Amino acid sequence: MQEIILEKGEDGLAFITLNRPARMNALGRQIVEELGQAIAAVEADPGVRVVVLTGSSPSPGSGGARAEAFCAGADLKERRDMAPEQVRHFVNLLRATMGSLASLSKPTIAAINGFALGGGCELALACDMRVMASAAVIGLPETHLGIIPGAGGTQRLARLLGPSLAKELIFSGRRLTGEAAQRVGLVNVVAEGGGLEEAVRALAGPILTAAPIALAQAKRAIDGGLDVALGDGLKLEERCYDVTIPTEDRLEALDAFRNKRRPVFKGR
Repeated sequence: MQEIILEKGEDGLAFITLNRPARMNALGRQIVEELGQAIAAVEADPGVRVVVLTGSSPSPGSGGARAEAFCAGADLKERRDMAPEQVRHFVNLLRATMGSLASLSKPTIAAINGFALGGGCELALACDMRVMASAAVIGLPETHLGIIPGAGGTQRLARLLGPSLAKELIFSGRRLTGEAAQRVGLVNVVAEGGGLEEAVRALAGPILTAAPIALAQAKRAIDGGLDVALGDGLKLEERCYDVTIPTEDRLEALDAFRNKRRPVFKGR
C-alpha cells in the first residue's frame, strides 16, 4: 500500500498525506522513505507554491477502533525488532527527512488533524506554520520512553518557544490541545469542529498569490538569520533581496501597480 499520498491542485497548493491510518500514521521505514520522495517531488515542481502536510483518517468501515491522527510518532512495533545499529540508521534517515522538509524552498503548513506525538510533533515543527484541530493533541513524550526527541524536536521547539518552555514540555512529556498549543505559540491557527481544511486554505490563500521567488528568499532570510548575529542576518537579508531584483516577477508587480491590476507571478 502507498503510505504517502501526494495531491497537487491547479491553484498551486499541494497536499502530502501520511497514509497509515490503521497504525495512526506512525513513522516506519516505508512511510519515511516515501515522504522523502514526496518532498523532493514538490521541491522540483514549479507549479507547487505551498505544501500542506496532514494525516489520513480511519475509514468509516474500520469500526472506530483507531483515533484520528496526524502522526502518532515512531512505529514502536517496528522499532522493537531493530538492533541498536538499525535504530541509529532509521533515526538518521528520519532526521534527514525532517531536514529536507524544513529546508523546502516553498512555504509549508502542517494540518494537524489528530494526535501529533513524538515524531509527529517533530514533523509539525519542521513545517513553517501549523494549523491544528481544536480536539487534536500535540506533544513530545520521549523522555517517558527512555529516549529524547531525536529528529529535531529539542532544537526546533526551543527555537520556536524559547528554551525554558521547551524544557518544560520535553521534560514533562506534557500534551497540549489546540487552544493550549496556540496560547504558547506552538500553532498559528486553531480550527473548530471539522473546519481544518478550510482554515488551512484561508492561511494558504494569500501566500499562493505572492511571488514564488520572493517567498523562497524570505524563508531563506528568516531561517538563516535565526542563529547568527544581527549584522550577519542583515547581510543575509541583503543577499536574498538581491536575488529578487532581476526577476520578471518584480517587474510584473510594478506594472500591475501602475495599471491598478493584480500581478500574475510566474516564479521567474
